Amino acid sequence: MATFETSNFRKGLKILRDGVPYVITDFQHVKPGKGNQFTRTRLRNLMTGTTLEVTFKSGETVEDPEIEDRSMQFLYEETGVFHFMDQKNYEQVELQKESIGDPSAFLLPEMSCDIMFWKGRPINVEIPSHVVYKIAHTEPGVRGDTATNVTKAATIETGAVVQVPLFINVGDTVKVDTRTGEYLERTSIG
Repeated sequence: MATFETSNFRKGLKILRDGVPYVITDFQHVKPGKGNQFTRTRLRNLMTGTTLEVTFKSGETVEDPEIEDRSMQFLYEETGVFHFMDQKNYEQVELQKESIGDPSAFLLPEMSCDIMFWKGRPINVEIPSHVVYKIAHTEPGVRGDTATNVTKAATIETGAVVQVPLFINVGDTVKVDTRTGEYLERTSIG
């Protein structure tokens, strides 16, 4: 099994800690005036999505969890269970809404996603970071309300609610950052 030293840490690196796979979301190498160097990290549990902060001594090693990423297509959701299919061998897997977390609100049928497998079972989903959606419902903008950065709630085709500028109407297509749920721009795709 491969190992990583603290000097090899980077954002996005997957590590094994206490028998559980984590991904490094942030890190900082610290060189104090006195004492030994150390590395502060913020880790996200790939099974549950929880985060924790851990300090590693300089030169400490961690194991590689040997996670396999496979590109799969989202098929449908049924009572909190999300179904995905491998396009190469048509194998289907299911993931609970809890293990997907917030990105589940942005899944569209036939969307290509990366599914993480650990010890042969699916544990997490990574969806594209920027996706174009059609606006399903929003209130009309108030005429004359032209203050800078005024937004209104809009429901996209998946049912998720995002804040959009006043000029966005039902039927418009918008690009959304699926990591934060933020409106990015209006698009002409559609």
